[in-house]
Order: sequence, then structure tokens, then C-alpha cells
Amino acid sequence: MDTFIRDNFWNDVKSSNKRHLHIVMIATKPDIIKQYPIYVELKKRKEHVVLVHTGQHYDYNLSGGMLEEFGMEVDINLNIEGKYHQKIAQVIHRLGDIFEQMNEMGKIPIPYVHGDTMTAMTASCAAWANRIGCVHVEAGIRTLGLKKEFYKKLLNNEYSFTEWRELHKNVNNFEGGQIEPYPEQYNTRATEPATGLFLAPVESVKTSLIQEGYEEGRIKVVGNSVSDATKEMQKKAAESKIFEKFPALEDGFIRICIHRRENCGDKERFTAIFEAMEQLVKEGEKILFISLFATEKAIDDFQLRERLEKLSEKENFIASPTWPYYSDVIAAMMKAQVCATDSGSMQEEMNILGIPTVTLRFGSDRPESFFKGGNVIAPPLNGKIIAQIIRDTKNCEEMKNVGNIYGENVSERSVEAVLDFLKDNEELIGFYKV
Repeated sequence: MDTFIRDNFWNDVKSSNKRHLHIVMIATKPDIIKQYPIYVELKKRKEHVVLVHTGQHYDYNLSGGMLEEFGMEVDINLNIEGKYHQKIAQVIHRLGDIFEQMNEMGKIPIPYVHGDTMTAMTASCAAWANRIGCVHVEAGIRTLGLKKEFYKKLLNNEYSFTEWRELHKNVNNFEGGQIEPYPEQYNTRATEPATGLFLAPVESVKTSLIQEGYEEGRIKVVGNSVSDATKEMQKKAAESKIFEKFPALEDGFIRICIHRRENCGDKERFTAIFEAMEQLVKEGEKILFISLFATEKAIDDFQLRERLEKLSEKENFIASPTWPYYSDVIAAMMKAQVCATDSGSMQEEMNILGIPTVTLRFGSDRPESFFKGGNVIAPPLNGKIIAQIIRDTKNCEEMKNVGNIYGENVSERSVEAVLDFLKDNEELIGFYKV
């Protein structure tokens, strides 16, 4: 499928009196959520904004619904398809050609890439090949995992929830170097060398980037733009019709979602999480199970479809694909008691909403939520351990409303940082000067 470019796009670029083209890259649902406030802020300041969609998430409930909800008009869709390595090649090739054409027209592209996505990695590569530096929104996210000794204690039935939660608050109990989540930890690290301005979500990320050798003057701690999007949707929650469709959720529930490759591609891990969910349903807990493409594939690959259908017969179990409108997600999550997830973005959103979180991994690339006290790991070792941690988290009042880590007016601060930088530097790529 060929690249889509909206009518008159190149004429608009050519006739624009703006030298800088602010190119907001989107591809996945989290991209759209987190780039939306940046997109709106750039438009508000009357910058020349170009919205580029890779086409990675193309379904209505993963992309189209939110673009419609947010009023975002796509200028270019790269329409990537095929296997993962083919998609990577297509983004670099097709976007690289677009950057080259912009350069030939005398324009300076300013790509805004987000987080740890494949789009961030490939778009930054396409930019770098054209001597273009990127703005990395949510730069520098790195996974920290608990040291193995703590997991061994769990397996030896040495478990106290109070102790388990407290050890999460101490950075010395963690170690780095994980490649999980895969491939996201590669993506975020590979994006950094092509970054001209790092928009860090928290102070600890800035410290990590400096330790890795990046220039301190190019790192701005601005918060996380998901805070702006989440807070906007909180205000619209009363307009949501989601409880008409799922009235049982209004009285509280546990949300479980699994989609990471390392979980969905591993029978032992996935089955452990699934068995924990079965146990919680048996105990009478109300469960909302959100299933994505990878989740559905794992259910079939590991012969769990019949067991899922039996769960679906229970009044306290709801299975659903992901919802197209972000306002519905936020409206429902405001009623949640716990969110058990392997998603990075959900850990951020739950912190902002004040919902206790259980991370279904062996670590997290949002470890600041551990240190704050609102998030704990439930390692996918066996269902009994996972169910116990989820249950104890639900009953822990101290994990509710621990305080927003990710800031206020983040998109305003982010765009201000970019425009201030461009006042003194025509472009973001920086070669050494004395």
C-alpha cells in the first residue's frame, strides 16, 4: 500500500511562511493519547504542524476512534504493513523520503517522537539519515527490575505484602540492564542518539540520561503529556455512556490487561496470569479483562479459549476488546479498585487517577511509580502469587491517591522548551562547537 498524503499538502508546505515544520509522529494508541496534547499546543501557538501516522494501529478501536474523539486530522499516513522487520524498513524508507523532500524545499523538519515505540526508533533513524534531530517526548524511560533474591523469597513462600510493597520504595533493591519490555527497551535506547531535545517525564530520567552521556542542556524535565490527556478526559467522564454498556463496572472492579510480547509469547508466564484471573473470579472478585490482538493469539496458542468461555459465563467476569474512546477508558478506570497490567502507559494513567497498580512483569520502565508507593510487581511466576498480590493491593488504602508524579500543563511546558531552544538554535541536530 502506498503512502497517503492529503490533498494540497505539499502546496501548503511550500507556501507556508514558517521555516520549521513540527512533525508529530503517531502510530499506536498510546502514541495518539500522549501526542494529542502536544499537537493541540502546537496548533494553539499557530506553528506549522504536520501529523504523520505510520498506520501501525489502523483499527477503529485502536486508532480511528481516538483520532475522531480528539479531532486530529492526519496529513500523511505511511500505510506500513507486513512483518515487524518489514514495517521497520518501510517507516525508515517512506518517512526518510518525506524528510528529504522537506529539506529540498528549504524547510527544517522538527519530528516529535514518543517514548519507546517502534515509530520513535524508526522515525528518529529516518530523521538522522537526513541530518535532522528529533524531539523525544517521554525520553529516557529505562526498566528497573527487582533483584532475583526477592523473587526467590516469593517462591519459597516468604511473602508479606507490607514488606513486598516497602521494598519497592527503595531504588537499591532494583537493578537495570533488562531488555524487557521487548522490543520497547531497544526502541527507546535507539532513539536517544538521534534526539536533539529530550523531554524527560521525571527527574530520575534526566539523571539516567546524563549518566549515559547525553548533554544536560538538551534535557528538560517537563512531566508526561499523558497527564494532560488524562485530566482532560476526567472532565468529560460524566458524558461517557460506558456504564450503559457495562453497568456492573460502576460499583468497582479489577482491570486485567496483558499484551506484552514477553508475556503473550511465553506459555508459562501467560498461563500464570490467566490462572490468577481464574482464581480471583472464583473468589467473587469482579474482573474486567481487556483483550488485544496479542492476548487473543496467546489464548488460542496456549489452548485457553474454552476456559475463557467458562469464565465469561460468570456474572462477575467481563471480557472485552479495547475500547475506541479514551473518555470511556478514563470514566471506567475512575471506578476501578486495582489495575493489573503489563502496560507501561497504564501505570502512568493509574498514578494520575490515584488507582493502585499491579505490574504483571519482572520490572517496570516506570519505576518512579514504585518509589511513590502506588505500584507493585506481581511477577508472572504462578497464579497463586499473582492473585495474592492483586488481592492485597486492592485492600491497601495507602496505595490510593499517592500523588501525581507526572505534572501539570505538560504539553505547554514541552512546546515552550522546544520553541525556546529553537530561538537560539536553528535546528535540533547539534555538532560540537567551541
